[in-house]
Amino acid sequence: MTLATLLLQARPPQTVLDMIVGGTLATTIVLGVLAIFSLISWWLIFRKWSQFRRVRREGDRFLEHMEQAQRLEDAYKAILTLPESPYGRVFRQGVNFFSELRPGALRQGAPPSQGLSLTQLEALRLVLEKEEAEERDELAVGITFLAVIGSVSPLLGLLGTVIGIMNTFLGITSSGSSNIMAVAPGVAQALITTVAGLFVAIPAVIAYNHFVTKLNLVSGELEGFSSEFIGTLAREGRV
Repeated sequence: MTLATLLLQARPPQTVLDMIVGGTLATTIVLGVLAIFSLISWWLIFRKWSQFRRVRREGDRFLEHMEQAQRLEDAYKAILTLPESPYGRVFRQGVNFFSELRPGALRQGAPPSQGLSLTQLEALRLVLEKEEAEERDELAVGITFLAVIGSVSPLLGLLGTVIGIMNTFLGITSSGSSNIMAVAPGVAQALITTVAGLFVAIPAVIAYNHFVTKLNLVSGELEGFSSEFIGTLAREGRV
C-alpha cells in the first residue's frame, strides 16, 4: 500500500481531491490517460469549431459573389479576389478543367465554342467529385478522433473502477474487516475513474455529432454547387 492509502485508512477521504490523491497506481494511470484525452478532445473541439465557422463565413461570401455574377466568366473573376475556401477550390477546379478542354473559351469577347461531349462532361463531373471528396476529407480531420475518445473514455473509466473495487475487496480480505466504513472509501475512490470517463466522453460525443452534421451540410452544399456549375455550362450553351 502507498503512504497516501495508509493515511486515508486512518482518515476517510472527505473530498474528491482526497480520493484522487489516495488512489492506487492503476487509478492514477487511468486518470492521467483520461486527462490527456480531455485536453486533446477540447483542443479538437475549439479547432474544429473555428474551422467550420471560417468555412461558413467563406461560403456565405462565395455564394454572395456567385449570385451577383451574370455569366461564368464574371463569376470566375469575382472568385479570384476571394480567399481560399472549399467552395472556391471546387469552382476553380471545374473552371480550370473546362478551360483545358476548351482553351480560351472563358476569355473576354471569346467567340462561341463547341460544347462539351458526353464523355468530357462525365470527366468534368468526376473531377468535381474528386475535389469535393478531398475537401470533405480535409474538414473531417480530427472528427473521428473525437468519436474514439467518446467511445473509449467510459470503458477506460470502467476499467479503472473494476480494478479499484478488486483492490478494495483484496484489502478487506487481507485485513479481515467487513465493516462498511472499511469498504466505502475504496469503492468511492474506484468510482472516480468512471465519473472521469463520462466527464471526458460526454463533450466529445456531443461535439462529434455536431461536427458531423456541419460536415454533411458543407458536403451537401458542395455537391449542389457542382450540379449548379454543370447547369450553368448547359444554360450558356457550353455543354
